[in-house]
Amino acid sequence: QVKLVESGGGSVQAGGSLTLSCSASGYTYCTAISRSWYRQAAEKERELVSSIVRGGSRNYADSVKGRFTMSQDNAKNTVYLQMNSLKPEDTAMYYCHIHVRCASGDILGYWGQGTQVTVSS
Repeated sequence: QVKLVESGGGSVQAGGSLTLSCSASGYTYCTAISRSWYRQAAEKERELVSSIVRGGSRNYADSVKGRFTMSQDNAKNTVYLQMNSLKPEDTAMYYCHIHVRCASGDILGYWGQGTQVTVSS
């Protein structure tokens, strides 16, 4: 069973920084094909923040470009989201997501439990 564990959320003032981590485990017979961060603010839909696809290509939402950086440590099966110059509108629950392709040919997606980020003005 694939498991994603996020950490690093918290409360900061505007202009501050946080780094989120997401470690993945349990996909021995599968290969990760993308890792992503999503966020969901109160009463809003979940939105894609950033992603890394196999091969290393990265994408960012326009709202975070230049402020957030996603990276990965393949040896630890962990991805990170470095968030700088945080704004109150970055306040949300942040979720880690992984897509894996398994030996069976199935492509499956899994979510972490989420970590709260609160930015005060």
